[in-house]
Amino acid sequence: MTAGLDTPDRRGRTGLDRHGLDLTGNPRVRIHDVEVLSCDWYVLRRTTFDYEHTDGHVSREQRETYDRGDGATILLYNTDHRTVLLTRQFRLPAYVNGHPDGMLLETAAGLLDGDSPHTAIRREAAEETGHVIGTPEHVFAVYMSPGSVTERLHFYAAPYDPVDNPTGTTGIAAEGEDITTVELPFAEALDRVRDGTIVDAKTIMLLQWAALDGPFSRPGPLPRRD
Repeated sequence: MTAGLDTPDRRGRTGLDRHGLDLTGNPRVRIHDVEVLSCDWYVLRRTTFDYEHTDGHVSREQRETYDRGDGATILLYNTDHRTVLLTRQFRLPAYVNGHPDGMLLETAAGLLDGDSPHTAIRREAAEETGHVIGTPEHVFAVYMSPGSVTERLHFYAAPYDPVDNPTGTTGIAAEGEDITTVELPFAEALDRVRDGTIVDAKTIMLLQWAALDGPFSRPGPLPRRD
């Protein structure tokens, strides 16, 4: 008996080795075997499949995929003050891969954890920024690292009231979260993308959307601080 396969793992999951075996959407792909390498919290799998190439020959391939579930992220903005509200928190993967201190400026985000994207992002906005938002605008949904990570991230935007900004740290302490909110002029946030201070992909995508098609869009070049 193996946890995550025929008995529940620590998150109550079974059948993790059957993920993808029933897919029929691409006739050029035939999945043969799925091996669970780890399911301590998220799931690491090695999948063996046949792939029919454009020239007709078929090759046997293996790929590892990391399944952490889908997520959602949101840009909070205020058009009257022309500001955005971001978070700052420690990210170990960035720290061990060259970021000076691992403290990243980001849009609020989190995993769906069984909720709809709309419900999850309202929860995450409240937990990470202290703001209870109204109906968020859905911007797009994308695969952030499709070569190895299964996650699809849902992007949202919503206005916030600067008067309600919390002080101190936010996040769920029991989950090890130690988050501070950072309010920036929108033009400064764009400059921080240019100078490499903001290096988080989801944040850059939402800031660029806000400049091109969102609440700060306008004809001509993107705004720049003097």
